[in-house]
Amino acid sequence: MGRAMLDLLRVFLPLSFLTVGGGQSVVADIHRQSVDVYGWMSNAQFLDLFALSRLAPGPGSLLVTLVGWQVSGLVGALVASFAIFVPSSVLVYGLAHVWTRHAGRPWIRAIEAGLVPVAAGMVLAASCTVLRAAEGGAWAWAVAGASTLALMLTKVNPFLMLALGACVFLIVL
Repeated sequence: MGRAMLDLLRVFLPLSFLTVGGGQSVVADIHRQSVDVYGWMSNAQFLDLFALSRLAPGPGSLLVTLVGWQVSGLVGALVASFAIFVPSSVLVYGLAHVWTRHAGRPWIRAIEAGLVPVAAGMVLAASCTVLRAAEGGAWAWAVAGASTLALMLTKVNPFLMLALGACVFLIVL
């Protein structure tokens, strides 16, 4: 196995266990590893892969497959996908039995309550990472903030927010 494959395993095996709240929770570290640590791609390339992973159907962790493809083609995509999906799937399968057996116990409720804010924080960190990498400046942050508030406080269609955000940047840029 080549060095690139070992690097992909080194990055994505540990991240597999941190996908609390879904694949989007590790986007910040995927960016750090892919752009800053290993230099597999630039910020712009990362954003392209991120956007593609969000547009395509399938799991949020599709970004990992695309990073693997960028690093080493089909073999890299397979290695990265294996590394992000298999370890956490095996762990969840094993934990499902424990959770079922001990459902409702105080320590189970405490773990679940503790994971919720951690997962939310990881997703927020991912959002901030993507906004910084986009280099959209104050406009990007303003559109993100306005979209967040609108989606939290109203029943506005998210597609409308996407369209409005695109229009803002068409006018500004």
